[in-house]
Amino acid sequence: QVHLEESGGGLVQPGGSLRLSCVGSGFTFSEKGMKWYRQAPGQEREFVATISAHGDFVNFSGSVRGRFSISRDNSQNTVYLQMTNLKPEDTAVYYCGVRGDDDNWGQGTQVTVSS
Repeated sequence: QVHLEESGGGLVQPGGSLRLSCVGSGFTFSEKGMKWYRQAPGQEREFVATISAHGDFVNFSGSVRGRFSISRDNSQNTVYLQMTNLKPEDTAVYYCGVRGDDDNWGQGTQVTVSS
């Protein structure tokens, strides 16, 4: 059974940084690409970033490219989302998931960017 647990969210001022973490279990983490999505109030869940199983391929949405980075530590079954130069429009609940699996998500972690 796939289990994903996000952490690292919080309240940050515009221009600040946060690093989100997601620990996966119940599947062979090192064989799966991973993804981050986010959902703001009243909006649909949207793609943020993805990383291949071995970390050699990454991709980002246009709204975060150049400000966010994604990485992973397969020895710790963990994927990270480093967010810098945060903007109020980045405020959302951030979820991690397994690429190719739209059914299993973590509980999410709230990121609020506000002065």
